[in-house]
Amino acid sequence: MTCTTSRHGKRFAIHYQLDFIYQKALKMASTFTVLYFASAHTYTGKSEDTVPGPMAISKLFPYLEEKYPGFRKKVLSSCALSVNLNYVDLIEDAEKEIQNGDEVGIIPPVSSG
Repeated sequence: MTCTTSRHGKRFAIHYQLDFIYQKALKMASTFTVLYFASAHTYTGKSEDTVPGPMAISKLFPYLEEKYPGFRKKVLSSCALSVNLNYVDLIEDAEKEIQNGDEVGIIPPVSSG
């Protein structure tokens, strides 16, 4: 898209906005989101992370362990994992790819009393 007027910097502003939108779309197109709940949120200090994708499910835990040392033992060892709101089996689905744009949930066990 090209703007024919250059008064008051409009042309620059339009190009800048388009570049910003393009860069954001490009980033979203090559990443997926990891959501942290309960103890996972407490341990990381975050509610979510953006992770480069695609990535096999089996590679996610080592990636997170590298980013948050001790996370695997203290949190991930007892967590469930969901991809796009569907629980996955960490053994059967280990080689399935988490695709760009997917949403992964790290869900610690829930207790009730």
